[in-house]
Amino acid sequence: MSLAQQAATWLSRLVQIPSVTSVQAGPRAGEPGEQRIADAIAAWFQQLGGRVEIDIVEPGRPNVYGLWPGETDTWAAVDAHVDTVGVEQMTGEPFSGEISQGRVWGRGAVDTKASLGVILALLEQMQATGQRPKPGLLIGATVDEEFGATGAPAFASWIAQQPFSVAQMVVAEPTLCVPVIGHRGVARFELAFIGESAHSSQPDKGRNAIVGAAKTVVSYANEHQRLQTLAPTMLGTPTLTSTLIHGGTGNNVVPDRCTLFIDRRLVDGEEAGEVIDRLYAIAQDEAKLPVELTRQLEINAFLQPPDSPFVQKMAAWSASTPYVAPYGTNAWAYGNLPCETVVIGPGSIDQAHSTREWVEVAELEKIGQIYAQWWGSTLP
Repeated sequence: MSLAQQAATWLSRLVQIPSVTSVQAGPRAGEPGEQRIADAIAAWFQQLGGRVEIDIVEPGRPNVYGLWPGETDTWAAVDAHVDTVGVEQMTGEPFSGEISQGRVWGRGAVDTKASLGVILALLEQMQATGQRPKPGLLIGATVDEEFGATGAPAFASWIAQQPFSVAQMVVAEPTLCVPVIGHRGVARFELAFIGESAHSSQPDKGRNAIVGAAKTVVSYANEHQRLQTLAPTMLGTPTLTSTLIHGGTGNNVVPDRCTLFIDRRLVDGEEAGEVIDRLYAIAQDEAKLPVELTRQLEINAFLQPPDSPFVQKMAAWSASTPYVAPYGTNAWAYGNLPCETVVIGPGSIDQAHSTREWVEVAELEKIGQIYAQWWGSTLP
């Protein structure tokens, strides 16, 4: 069986195990969360000669780490998240894992079980031929990438506690096997404006929470325009968007509470926590009301210098030019580790989260060849 066929078979098995992120699980999702697929991956890692470590990130949501010592003291790592988005909008059977038309079909086929399927196929071939990788291999099957982003920082924390250090890290995402070296970060938060109720016929006796929120929305719109005047970095310019607003209890009541949700995209050099602090201060100043802040997500931008040796190797192995992605990945979590990080994987982001998700089998072959060169393994 060729590497492509072997990888497609492994990927089909992975797709057939539902692992929809808990917050998006609906009637068609099967058992929500990653416990079932984590159990299967742990068993497969052991069968393929790996030492397995289980890291409970949240109840029923474990990261699985597989370790294979290499011929050298250097270690290389891969983060492949195993949670998927919801399936309620999909046409056909979402977990079929069907292999047809030169593609593997089903939720997670491209985002990102494809990379894990290739890794399992390579490990199987290496075991069958008695090969050891040149660097030690650390494969992390991580949870919760699609919503809370808790799996990757848990993996990074685990790595930092090990007696070895990781020199090179790949974060698996569909990039058409072209290395991605950067993407913007994100700061998401909620503001609750606290007013005072009154009868709408006498609004001056109350304090209108919606008005406070509206003033903040206008101020944030102006701040977004200011951000667009800044000189772009390699990742572009920051953005600021008011995404959701809720307030009021009746059409004849001055609203005493209004909530506003904010999405701020960050470029290199910005710190998510500091950005939220500044925007919170703007809201307090504009609203002239008590404002409660709830931080939801703080992810800094990711940027690996394009002249780093690992980037150059990945560019040569893939015969492509590295680029900056418009979407986010787990790569941000590894910024404090002393490793070079690249985002790369088979298939296109255009198929991710779609109503009929799939990946080309040829893409599995392509990333397999890149991994084989990275690991110093010889393919049959």
